[in-house]
Amino acid sequence: MSDDMMCTIRVPASTANLGPGFDSIGLALSLYLTVHVYPSDKWVVEPLTEEMKAFPTNEDHYIVKIAQQTAKKYGVTLPPCRLAVHSEIPLARGLGSSASAIVAGIQLADTLGKLGLSVEEKVHLASLEEGHPDNAGASVTGGLVVGEHEESATQLLSLPLANVEVAAVIPNYELLTSDSRNVLPSTFSYSDSVKASAIANTFIAALLSGNYQVAGEMMKRDRFHQPYRRKLVPLLTEVEEIAETAGAFGVALSGAGPTVVCFAEAKDMPDLIQALSERFEDCTVKHLYIDQDGCVVLSKADLVQNS
Repeated sequence: MSDDMMCTIRVPASTANLGPGFDSIGLALSLYLTVHVYPSDKWVVEPLTEEMKAFPTNEDHYIVKIAQQTAKKYGVTLPPCRLAVHSEIPLARGLGSSASAIVAGIQLADTLGKLGLSVEEKVHLASLEEGHPDNAGASVTGGLVVGEHEESATQLLSLPLANVEVAAVIPNYELLTSDSRNVLPSTFSYSDSVKASAIANTFIAALLSGNYQVAGEMMKRDRFHQPYRRKLVPLLTEVEEIAETAGAFGVALSGAGPTVVCFAEAKDMPDLIQALSERFEDCTVKHLYIDQDGCVVLSKADLVQNS
């Protein structure tokens, strides 16, 4: 660890569109984008993981662009820095890789520019960039988030979710959000909207009251996005069949896909992970936890203490 390091920004991954919670319900997960910040006479981005090597290494990097854009909004010019970037979040897999970069950029601007942004302001800025609050909101606040976003304001609630863990089945191919969005209908009938909304309302009530059986049933009955995206991600149906017999109470497409996330109580996770790993050898199966902290800024002392 270099002595001149200024701070470290750590941002969790996220899973969004949970079941029937399209563009409104998300969850922070224990995969992280980590940005170590050092003083420099120009912007330099150093990739510490293989996937990060695909991105620019100067001020054209997305994180730097978001940071400068945020600072400019508040009339501040940021000092150039060297960013050493490490990511555990796979790209274009539905685990919020772009949202985590947006949140990291906003936090970088807040820290370097001493903007004093509130959590609510960070959520709104990130949601403006993403277009919806579920991925970005979860990465800012941690936990389970339920939100609604408009240009003028973002309303987001962050809630604890006890004794629930996640098994993520991550394919080795990418699925662009734009492609996954293109299969969705442009309009919904009034009756379909009422039914889909009722399913989503029942889902969140069941989840928060600990009635996981009902929550899982509502995940399967989503009408907003999963019925249309199944043809792009046949893995969803396959995982549902295995996971439900191995202890999962619910299964959902993560974000726009192609990752599929399975939800289970802690006691059921070992059997679930084993069953998924044996069946989906061509995918990466990860046992993940709900991140409760969201985006955090760590000092050198924090890193030394936690190492």
